[in-house]
Amino acid sequence: MFGALLIANRGEIACRVIRTARRLGIRTVAVYSEADAAALHVRMADAAFPIGPAEATKSYLDQNALIDAARQAGADAVHPGYGFLAENAAFAEACADAGLAFVGPPPAAIRAMGSKAAAKRIMGEAGVPLVPGYHGEAQDDAVLLDAAREIGFPVLIKASAGGGGKGMRRVETEEEFGAALAGARRESAAAFGDDRMLVERFIARPRHIEIQVFADTHGNAVHLFERDCSLQRRHQKVLEEAPAPGMSADFRAAMGAAAVAAAKAVDYVGAGTVEFIVETAEDGGLESFHFMEMNTRLQVEHPVTEMITGRDLVEWQLRVAAGEPLPAKQDDLAIDGHAVEARLYAEDPARDYLPATGRLVHLDFPAEAEDCRIETGVEAGDDVTVHYDPMIAKIVVWAPDRAAALARLAAAMADCRVVGVATNRDLLARVAVHAEFTAGAVDTGFLDRNAGDVIGPGDGAEETAAALGALGLIVLTRLDAADRAGRSADPHSPWHRADGWRLNADPAMRFDFSLGQDRLPVDVTNRADHFRIALPSGDVAARIDSVDFNGRALDLDVGLDGTRVRATVVRDGRDVVVFMPRSTHRLSRPDPFAASGAAGAGAGEIVAPMPGKVIEVLVAEGDAVAAGHPLLVLEAMKMEHTLTAPAPGRVAAIHWQAGAQVTEGAELIALEPEATDSAP
Repeated sequence: MFGALLIANRGEIACRVIRTARRLGIRTVAVYSEADAAALHVRMADAAFPIGPAEATKSYLDQNALIDAARQAGADAVHPGYGFLAENAAFAEACADAGLAFVGPPPAAIRAMGSKAAAKRIMGEAGVPLVPGYHGEAQDDAVLLDAAREIGFPVLIKASAGGGGKGMRRVETEEEFGAALAGARRESAAAFGDDRMLVERFIARPRHIEIQVFADTHGNAVHLFERDCSLQRRHQKVLEEAPAPGMSADFRAAMGAAAVAAAKAVDYVGAGTVEFIVETAEDGGLESFHFMEMNTRLQVEHPVTEMITGRDLVEWQLRVAAGEPLPAKQDDLAIDGHAVEARLYAEDPARDYLPATGRLVHLDFPAEAEDCRIETGVEAGDDVTVHYDPMIAKIVVWAPDRAAALARLAAAMADCRVVGVATNRDLLARVAVHAEFTAGAVDTGFLDRNAGDVIGPGDGAEETAAALGALGLIVLTRLDAADRAGRSADPHSPWHRADGWRLNADPAMRFDFSLGQDRLPVDVTNRADHFRIALPSGDVAARIDSVDFNGRALDLDVGLDGTRVRATVVRDGRDVVVFMPRSTHRLSRPDPFAASGAAGAGAGEIVAPMPGKVIEVLVAEGDAVAAGHPLLVLEAMKMEHTLTAPAPGRVAAIHWQAGAQVTEGAELIALEPEATDSAP
């Protein structure tokens, strides 16, 4: 086994590898960019080395810097994690040339599967089923358009060199093809340094099911069953589970055999994932499967496989890389129970899943246990930056069956509380209890089809949240007052009271909340044995049954008109954030000392929704545009975002050109409103 292991990655996967390496007695070495100098993976490792600026191209993708760090640290092996250089054959070769064991497959296997087009040709020769499409070398726009016509619209344009939804576009008509192809090429070139494309038939009701495979240098290869990764947004996975719902033993055996054949076709070694598109019938049954791609690395969703098999896949990787045989044969492997992984992202589902940046002011995860595992690379106080993937954590749960696992996930998501950035926490909590999802009717279109159920307020709890926010602030104010009194020379002074005391009247307090664009005034009167809360829709009686304050978060158990409600209240400046089991509400309060009437972005201003790079300006000054007309493409957090005109108008000014780096809120384009005819 290795003496020292350098992890050529960051965030939660670096932390994950460190835990297993430490258990095996291997010294761990972290690397970090300037943005990650104080990151969790740096603090966890036995040693850490700087490798460059925040930009990944100048740090985590700098092969020379990584090799130099490994040499300085005296490492004898490199674990690439996933993403960055994990599937880079040249990096695997550079490690070998430097005398370092690469904890991954051989370069030839990486190259064979690194090109989707080449991989599909190899799989076809190995007898693995393929999706009908064009996987050729000719890349002229006209050739690809002809292929799309022959396949028949709708089609899917996909990057040949990578995955994760980057460089992928669904195209409904021939007229859309050119623009979609150009955007896919740009995104693929930026993410993978390769703009080659393939075109495939679009499958209307697809399931995304993948098989975990493992092979060693002794000729052994096994599969560790399947994971269903169908719940996606923007072709990127959000929730994964194992085993797949509705999977029969025969279908599983056929997919497993095909995956092992795929691995053997390229003399694979180590951990890999063979991804399949599975066609489903109208009743949700599985009809056929087609090879999509092979990921020559450990997957983000590997914990669900570990949970149902009881195997540590990182340990397997290290043992195989050290030349040992696989720790188990196929007949030794079995499925035990059901596991689900939810990816908690810094993003706003209500704004088309726009990634969010900012400081994690407050961060709570559910308690870790045998049936609940937290994979994260951040702690409270850390920043989510524009430079890296916006995933905050993975919440992984296990139960004896799928229904119990989803119930466990819903409970775990209720215990996730993040203040400082928008997250998809509520969406994940609602998916876990959605009737269609719990019934197993899941495909890659689930989130689009059920957006109204899983995105937005959803439960009509705004006024309840306002009542809870007011009660929370009352409790917090009293705790603050008690603390001040305890530290003062006169702890019994009446000036320490903070209960809304009034002469000859019940104590009362007023809170002017705003929830988004809606104003929510709340008046609270403290009666002898309860609170009376006046809300816009009427009065409710409230009783606080229990309070638990940990110094930042206040857990409340409240009776509202006889209904028991539990919530967590967290202050963020003047705002208060109320977390309920499946909804989060940020209640803003005006600052009475702040200047009033501050101007926001004008109706004709197109501003950057987050920091990013201008990729392309799609209009010119003087152009007339209709509502929804594409104006500018902004790249942020590895994805392209097309900004459109909110209303008809004319382009008055363009403030930034392609290549410019812009900050959040920067005015990009000014629009003049469409002229209207005046009455004579």
